[in-house]
Amino acid sequence: MADALTGIQSIRDLAIENKRLFIRVDFNVPMDGERVTDDTRIREALPTIKHAMERGAKVILASHLGRPKKGPDPKFSLVPAGAKLAELLGAEVHVPEDCVGDAAKKVVYDLREGQVCLLENLRFHPEEEKDDPAFAEQLKSLCDVYVDDAFGSVHRAHASVHALPKMMRERGCGFLLEKEIAALGNLVLKPDKPYVAVLGGAKVSDKIAVVEALLQQVDALIVGGAMANTFLAATGKDMKKSLVEADKLALARTIVENARDKGVALVLPVDAVVAKSIDAASGTTCSVDAIPDGEMMLDIGPKTVELFSKRFADAKSVFWNGPMGLFEKEPFSAGTFGVARALAASPAFTVVGGGDSAAAVHAAGEDVAKGMKHISTGGGASLELIEGKKLPGIEVLRSDPS
Repeated sequence: MADALTGIQSIRDLAIENKRLFIRVDFNVPMDGERVTDDTRIREALPTIKHAMERGAKVILASHLGRPKKGPDPKFSLVPAGAKLAELLGAEVHVPEDCVGDAAKKVVYDLREGQVCLLENLRFHPEEEKDDPAFAEQLKSLCDVYVDDAFGSVHRAHASVHALPKMMRERGCGFLLEKEIAALGNLVLKPDKPYVAVLGGAKVSDKIAVVEALLQQVDALIVGGAMANTFLAATGKDMKKSLVEADKLALARTIVENARDKGVALVLPVDAVVAKSIDAASGTTCSVDAIPDGEMMLDIGPKTVELFSKRFADAKSVFWNGPMGLFEKEPFSAGTFGVARALAASPAFTVVGGGDSAAAVHAAGEDVAKGMKHISTGGGASLELIEGKKLPGIEVLRSDPS
């Protein structure tokens, strides 16, 4: 079976010395006014950027930020991200007032070897999200070599991710994207067994495709979070006030049957932390068979954490996407953090799908985060890769893109 990186050149294989190098990064960072509140995504891009600078490339970074509706909007400017990057690099970062046109050309053409510019928000032009070839041509006029290092965007066929690299003869991936493709591709193509998947989050409906894909591969499927409420209700439990997707009960029953037919262990919570509302100052623990009237399940209980943890102890591969409860609120964080700690202690190849799961792992403690083999930077992209989908921003980098 082919390797997930087959046909994709790494930045280390490309001739970038003294070339104008376009690197698509993911600087879609959380902001408070003009301040970057979490610079994780910028830090993740540093190895690729520093490598390019050290090899004497003229580095052109490009990203989107937020969802600007009507062209340029100061609220979505990348200037603060550029300032944060300059601070982290200890080097000047030039930010032109646009990503195409004369303003961008002037800054880009003035770059010397090892210098860096960050183009203004790509989404200030609606053509970016339309995968518009004419817009991609404008970006192409700025550069000689293309590198994608924005895993969080590769599942979208946008101009800077798809149309542009298609036009570039010299193209490849940065270190972050390379790491993501290798880790997640490993789980899709050749996972070491036993392979355990842990799914949480709010809705079954958001994860139908990934559940169906995982049932073809895993030895055990563990379900927590509000998603588990629907499965528990489908197996006859009275979930009282808990969030249940009533229109997905039949689907949940089908998934239970499919798991049984395939010999996949479907592991559901046996106890819960419940309260009258999500604003409760504390919760009580009870069996999932005995949720009190007027109360809702907001976290998995300690027996469930133990039950799930036993599965990790002898697993060889584990994929986790979605928290086990309302982890942002302290009374309901113990289940998610307990699962995170058990995963960090497991000898398995542990991969955390991005988004809330990555946030939960970091909230559980940096020692826990360091215990994971791979924490993905892209929620939607990691789920689509695990589903076995071909992602446009990855496929276009191959030497024979389909």
